[in-house]
Amino acid sequence: MRTPHVTIEAPVASRLPGPPAPSVAAPAKTKGAPDVQSESASVGVRTRSQHQRRKRIVQAAAALASRGGVEAMQMRTVAERAGVALGTLYRYFPSKMDLVVAVVGEEIDLLESSIERRPPNAATASGRAVDVLMRATRGLMREPELADALIRSLIMAEVDTPFGDRMAGLLLRVAGEDLTVETASEEQFALAGSLASVWVHELLEMLRGRRTYEQIQRRIEIAATRLLADLQPPPSTRN
Repeated sequence: MRTPHVTIEAPVASRLPGPPAPSVAAPAKTKGAPDVQSESASVGVRTRSQHQRRKRIVQAAAALASRGGVEAMQMRTVAERAGVALGTLYRYFPSKMDLVVAVVGEEIDLLESSIERRPPNAATASGRAVDVLMRATRGLMREPELADALIRSLIMAEVDTPFGDRMAGLLLRVAGEDLTVETASEEQFALAGSLASVWVHELLEMLRGRRTYEQIQRRIEIAATRLLADLQPPPSTRN
């Protein structure tokens, strides 16, 4: 909105006989020039609002999946539960699988936050990796129907999902002394990804009732010991 031209009159005490006191005009806003401060504030509010709306949608989808699997994540039902229009939901998530990926991402975010608060302290790379994977197992098994729905959907997904890469990156970070996907060698990344794949398979076996928690932990310990035996930061990243 264009700011009106405002003239500030001189104080009453200065109105004495003689030449009139000059008026002081506030600088006029250039036509069409944006109010940077107001625009920045508006963008900030809009961004927070969008973030909160997206979070509500993801939480609504997770709540539905935890009680009825992915089949319960009907887009219209998710929109109603999140309190948004169906069109708004589709702007954030064009398909149900995009929504599943977002729910999985939220679970990984929670896992990463847990690790930041309480990093694994095992002496070996494999021990730290096992700590992370079993912590993830406990978190997912609090909602077994949700875990089953998410894992199965990701396996069958026809869209690119970041799940495997994010888990591999997380394992590299905790097991390889702050290695990242960018600094790890191709072999190191492949080994971490293989361990993540073993974990997903074992988790599915547990969800099917074919493994106990203790059996999963033992099998992951064996796989981690073999796969991460030589996991060390590449020479360029060592002190």
